[in-house]
Amino acid sequence: MSGVPLTELRDYLDAYLRIAEVPDDPNAVNGLQVENAGTVSWIAAAVDATQATIDGLVSAPLRPGPPLLLVHHGLFWDGTAAVVGRRHRRLKALLDHDVALYGAHIPLDVHPEVGNNAVLARDLGLERTFAYDNYKGIPLGVAGDLARPRDELVAWLEQRLSARVRLIPGGPPVSRRIGIITGAAGSRIRAALEAGCDTFITGEGSHHTFFDAMEFGVNVLYGGHYATEQVGVQALAQHLSDRFGIPWAFQDHPTGM
Repeated sequence: MSGVPLTELRDYLDAYLRIAEVPDDPNAVNGLQVENAGTVSWIAAAVDATQATIDGLVSAPLRPGPPLLLVHHGLFWDGTAAVVGRRHRRLKALLDHDVALYGAHIPLDVHPEVGNNAVLARDLGLERTFAYDNYKGIPLGVAGDLARPRDELVAWLEQRLSARVRLIPGGPPVSRRIGIITGAAGSRIRAALEAGCDTFITGEGSHHTFFDAMEFGVNVLYGGHYATEQVGVQALAQHLSDRFGIPWAFQDHPTGM
């Protein structure tokens, strides 16, 4: 099967996601993390570059050729440089099966079209959206107006993410303005409040955020770190599929967290 040159996909992704411009943790190592022989026939989207994700990908019975594994959390978060232990096992599986790996963390979070926050805001139907809060000087969250009972918001989010949602009912029974920052953004409740939000959607937070939500007067919906960050890689894979004419599939390995 013919495919797309890996370098063409890499260059497009680097520009589309502004890899060189968007700041991130050094261990994110955004961009192409593992090369393959040079051609990509399909895209596998996943949240995490874990052993389970890689094993599930390489054991797929009907692989249509060499894939690009597109992830939100890449290989190098532990910062380990030596290629031993689990680092060796992951890399060996990728190289043995000609799998290229591309990671995009904050650049995917903040993207205005396929970013985690933008996708959820668009799917939820937020109106008059605007960017708020920031990460190292760049806009991070998306907020917008929507009048909707918080119980309906919980039900909608559970259906959209196929995950259990935890509600901290600190705000009004009916939302008026909602802020969204996916992942581990429980510490950003005050920022949502300062943006005029009475409701905040994120993935997870620590114990004290219960009191933050109740005392600041903000509803907080915890949809799970994994669950809230599956939407961006899927949207990006669909975008690449439409542009380059290659199929994609989602490698789902939920953590429940």
